[in-house]
Amino acid sequence: MSGAYSASAILGEELSGSETLGGLAAAGMTIGSALAAIPLARLMAARGRRPGLVVGYLLGMAGATACVVAAIGGWYLLLVPGMAGIGIGQATNLAARFAAADMAPEAGRAIGTLVWASTVGAVLGPMLGFGPAKSAARFIGLQELAGPYLLSVLLFGVAAFVVMRYLRPDPLVMSGGVGSAAERPLLRSFIRPLATTPGGPLAVGSMVAGHVVMVGIMTMTPLHLRSGGHALEVVGFVISLHIIGMYALSPLVGGAADRFGARTVIAAGGVLLALGAAFASGAEASDSRGVYLGLFLIGLGWSCGLVAGSALLVRTFDGPNRVGIQGLADLCMTASGGLAGVGSGFMVAVAGFQNLARIGVVVGLVPTVVVAIMLVTDRREGRSQPA
Repeated sequence: MSGAYSASAILGEELSGSETLGGLAAAGMTIGSALAAIPLARLMAARGRRPGLVVGYLLGMAGATACVVAAIGGWYLLLVPGMAGIGIGQATNLAARFAAADMAPEAGRAIGTLVWASTVGAVLGPMLGFGPAKSAARFIGLQELAGPYLLSVLLFGVAAFVVMRYLRPDPLVMSGGVGSAAERPLLRSFIRPLATTPGGPLAVGSMVAGHVVMVGIMTMTPLHLRSGGHALEVVGFVISLHIIGMYALSPLVGGAADRFGARTVIAAGGVLLALGAAFASGAEASDSRGVYLGLFLIGLGWSCGLVAGSALLVRTFDGPNRVGIQGLADLCMTASGGLAGVGSGFMVAVAGFQNLARIGVVVGLVPTVVVAIMLVTDRREGRSQPA
């Protein structure tokens, strides 16, 4: 996914001649992820984690194949649905983190460890996509930006095979979270519990804020660096450093959520998002140093929001409907990220990359402010109670 995503805005701009349409192509992955979240959750609720993950990865493979055809034929209109197909693979990876916590006594550590396990592929994706995969595509006579998508086709297929063959026993079946198709409630039945249960809005809000800042800024970073004359290899390195921040420290983030509480980690994540966006906003296109640091901090803040927010969801909701609630949370996160990705291209075209990053400062601080308000409210209610 990371190799395909890092190439999408550049390929979209080359095929369409527009930065805005380039950003739309990259946002196609997030849009596809949002559309797939609930159907995947319903499939898993009826059949288990293994069938849902396998179907999701195979659809991601089909989307990557469509992107290869778009790059070869120069068809921008095929690139967007192809990236949406890859987005289904992203939704599948998001569901996999909950599979890690289905039977785990410490949800934060389990989710953090699974997210950490993604680090190697996530970091190598842009490097391999803009390096050996690009060279291999050029060697066999294809458009060089078809290379990252050829790599995605191969690895999505490997992922589907490994899950189908080795994810036994199915963790959702073992934990009692699978019911019949007739028993599955509709989407609207999950909205009220998620919105009214203490902890639910904060969990989703932290995931949404992190995804908005991360997607909005990371989508346009490759074009920002290219406008400053940086080579594709530099772009790939910046994205890889960002992904290190997203994934590499997630076991520590999960352990901190278990030990100090999810709210504390969510508040810290908001501060990191704001700091990262502030560093990115001060970086000119010709100077990549601020972007290096900013994208790393944004990735770390995203990790705090995702891992701690997911752990809070697991602790808050149980029973047969928990998979649907998890899917709804992912829908909120990815849909907001999709809107951020679409809007980021327009924002850069109108006001520039620096102003886009300044908006990220404000959005990133929202979870921290909410946690601070909750703490003040808790203290006031504690004082008002009789001894």
